[in-house]
Amino acid sequence: MIYTTPPAVLEKREEIEKELSALIQKTKGDITLKEIQDIIYDETDFDDLNDVIRMFDTGSPYELQNVIETLNDAWNYFPHRVLNGLCPLEIVSQNKQTKLPN
Repeated sequence: MIYTTPPAVLEKREEIEKELSALIQKTKGDITLKEIQDIIYDETDFDDLNDVIRMFDTGSPYELQNVIETLNDAWNYFPHRVLNGLCPLEIVSQNKQTKLPN
């Protein structure tokens, strides 16, 4: 069986990529979108994402909240190696579709 990522997930990923690119440009960050995607894909520890959050910390609580929300979305919608290239949302979706026998 060949798995295809649902169009809604692909659309959300594209939206998140645009948001991250805007954040990188706004903060003149020393990280690229590809590097963020790689960090999420290759994550081994929750601190991996915290390191990315720190790169975007400008001292503004409002901006930090926006960064955290965007990175949280990225974490949930971007693929992870430990999930066989799927994102957490796809795993949850697959589990909802799988019916347990009574």
